[in-house]
Amino acid sequence: MERFKILISEKEIKKRVKGLAAEINRDFKNKHLYIIGILNGCYMFISDLTKELKMPITVDFMRVSSYGNATETSGVVRIIMDVSESLSGKNVLIVEDIIDTGLTMDYLIRTIKQKNPKTIKVCTLLHKKIKTRVNIKIDYCGFEIPDKFVVGYGLDLNNMYRNLKYIGYK
Repeated sequence: MERFKILISEKEIKKRVKGLAAEINRDFKNKHLYIIGILNGCYMFISDLTKELKMPITVDFMRVSSYGNATETSGVVRIIMDVSESLSGKNVLIVEDIIDTGLTMDYLIRTIKQKNPKTIKVCTLLHKKIKTRVNIKIDYCGFEIPDKFVVGYGLDLNNMYRNLKYIGYK
């Protein structure tokens, strides 16, 4: 397997995921939380995060496309798979692997708002703040990272390297 430089170690990820879960537990104590994971990249993150949550949860997924096979977003967002339940009156937490330009998340928030949830919060493992082009509120952020193309812990390059336990770059 190809080797990458480690940007965030497995140990750092585990510690930060527990910290994010503690923040979410505090904010949603005794409230049902409807969690929407954005596939495919979020699968490791959402799995580890939800194991640490203490409130009743429902986990659902959306799949969107804005990259294709490129390493830069096209800016055009398509919903490939939508949530399976009504979001009306629910406390929604969107879980994303990485936010860079913010265009995809901005589109998702606007789309989910049309489904009349009680609240919408955003949780991302990684944020490339320097690349963000739209103003979105990130309620729970794992790590701010530099403008590097990263892989591992669910993030991929042409659908490979998702299984790395760390987040790496070339």
